[in-house]
Amino acid sequence: MSDNLTAIFLAFFVVCLPVWIVLHYLSKMRGSRQLNAQDAKAFEQLSQTAARMESRMTQLERILDAEVPGWRQISAPGVHDHEKT
Repeated sequence: MSDNLTAIFLAFFVVCLPVWIVLHYLSKMRGSRQLNAQDAKAFEQLSQTAARMESRMTQLERILDAEVPGWRQISAPGVHDHEKT
């Protein structure tokens, strides 16, 4: 009787327990891939902020293009030197 019980426990620890642990952590990893509500809200706010910043930069570039033609070459000399060769 003791040998049978030992074999059952041994089979559980060798076969069932590792499979159970692997499946447990796989399900945890799948769940962590999704954004929680707080992360989704923060991501949305950052996305909106980035869109506003991009819009502002575009407007500033238009203003500079109108008022100071060639400002891009003046503000960053040497940046486009590699394109000439």
